[in-house]
Amino acid sequence: MNETVVIEYPEFASMGDSALMVIAGGSISYEINKTVHNMISVIDDQDWPGIKEIVPTYSSFVIHFDPIQFSMDGLIECVKNIWNIETNSENTSARTVLIPTLYGADYGPDLESVSELTELSVEEVIDIHSKTDYLVYALGFSPGFPYLGGLDSKIHCPRLGSPRVSVPRGSVAIADSQTGVYPVSSPGGWRLIGRTPVSMFDPSRVNPSLVTPGDYIRFVPIESEEEYTFILDSSAEGKYEVEVQ
Repeated sequence: MNETVVIEYPEFASMGDSALMVIAGGSISYEINKTVHNMISVIDDQDWPGIKEIVPTYSSFVIHFDPIQFSMDGLIECVKNIWNIETNSENTSARTVLIPTLYGADYGPDLESVSELTELSVEEVIDIHSKTDYLVYALGFSPGFPYLGGLDSKIHCPRLGSPRVSVPRGSVAIADSQTGVYPVSSPGGWRLIGRTPVSMFDPSRVNPSLVTPGDYIRFVPIESEEEYTFILDSSAEGKYEVEVQ
């Protein structure tokens, strides 16, 4: 008879002599991600010596530290000691960033396949996708790429069988239960359903990424290519500001 293995969190994984991964759970969920950000907040508030950077993911975070000021074992014990500290779980400062998006045609070449796979009309896919406020769980695999939670199960779709060599900057995409935006041109296997003309990542800005973990994104449909081009040109000239609620 096989016994069920119960994993107790947090779990820890060394990432060299100056980085520690703290694992808060084994799945993608709002509650686990909330724990991740709560723990980061507690660590920031306690101002531990030697902490250089803390990088969140869906269900874990990586602490980069100075091994001269903090030992790996000591850091693990400190994290264990704060794990059950009660924190204010509601992020009252969370922003909702409105991302204008032109869906379909050359801007979203996989929209038709999403429609077929979900047995929904193109209009229904757009309506469902654009009516959700998506939590930014983490930023990865390219600079400023937002991994978003909250995609309606009605439009869940598998990744492409063969990834594209190059995905245009600003492409709005779906893969399995996730949605996101490609901030820069890169290879990718997600299904492209639209494109935004705003710059999601610009290294010349004070804050290069337009959004940060804990923010929300809402996709706002653009009605025409003319509107898309106008926003694209205005954004390039630094004259366009995204709406933030």
